[in-house]
Amino acid sequence: MSILKKFAWLSVATAIVTIVLKMAAWYVTGSVGLLSDAAESVVNLVAALIAVGAVTVAERPADDDHQYGHSKAEYFSAGVEGAMIFIAAAFILVMSVERIINPAPLESMGVGLAISVVAAVINGIVGAALVRAGTTHRSPTLKADGKHLITDVITSVGVVVGLTLAWLTGWEILDPLVAIGVGLNILFIGYKLVKESGMGLMDATLPEEDNRAIEEVLDRHREPGRVDFHELRTRESGKWRFVEFHALVPGDWSVDRGHDLVETVEQEIHAALPNSHIASHLEPIEDERAYNDVHL
Repeated sequence: MSILKKFAWLSVATAIVTIVLKMAAWYVTGSVGLLSDAAESVVNLVAALIAVGAVTVAERPADDDHQYGHSKAEYFSAGVEGAMIFIAAAFILVMSVERIINPAPLESMGVGLAISVVAAVINGIVGAALVRAGTTHRSPTLKADGKHLITDVITSVGVVVGLTLAWLTGWEILDPLVAIGVGLNILFIGYKLVKESGMGLMDATLPEEDNRAIEEVLDRHREPGRVDFHELRTRESGKWRFVEFHALVPGDWSVDRGHDLVETVEQEIHAALPNSHIASHLEPIEDERAYNDVHL
C-alpha cells in the first residue's frame, strides 16, 4: 500500500472515531451545537472514503486512454468534499433555527464537552499530519482532507467555548447560535475547496514561486541576440507539474548543440521543481515564423 493510501485510510479511521465521540457528546447533552459538530465529522468520513478512491485512481500509470496519467482524479475528490460540506452546513443551519424556535434544556455538559475536546485533539493531530503529507507528496486530496480536519478542530473549539458560556450563564440560546456560526464557517471552507479543485481541473498556471523558479533557470541561459526563450506555459495536475517553452538559438547551431542547451535547461528545471514533465521546442532565433505561435 502506498504512503498516500495509508494516510487516506488514517483519515477514514479518524473520522469514524470522532463521529462516535461527538455523537456520544450530543447524546448526553442534547446540544444542537455538538450535533452540528458531529455532522461535520460525518462529512469528513464520506470525504475520506472518496479520497481513498481518488488516490487509488490517481496512482494508476498512464495508459492508451489517459496518456497524461490519472492525477486529476484528486481534484474531483476535493470538489466532492466541498459539495458535501455545503450539505452539512444546510443541515446544521436548519437544526439550529429549529432549536431557536423550540428551545430545549442542556444536560451533562461537563461530560459532553470533555468528549468533544478529546475528539478535537485527535482531529488536530491527524489533520496536521495529513497537511504535511499532502504538501510533501503534492497531493491535493490529502491537503484538502487535512485542512478540513483542522477546520473541524476550529469548529470544535468554537462549539466548546460557546457551550461553556451557555452552561455557565444559563443562556441556552447560545447553543443554536454557536451551531449557526459553525454552519456559516464550514460554508466558507466548502467554497474554498470547490474553488481550488476547479482551478486544478481548469489547468490554472503553477503558483507564482514555481513560475519564478523556472524563469530564473531560463534567465541563466539567455544571451542577448543569440539565445532566448518564450511561450512559457505551465500547469499542474495532482503531484505533477507540466512545463512547456520554446528555445530560440542561432540558426547555424548544430542539432547537437541546440539539444545540449535544452537538455541542460530541462535538468535545471527538474532540479528546481521535482515531479515536472517538460516539453520544449527548438527554433532558429532569426526566423520570423518562430514568433508567430498560435495561442489557445
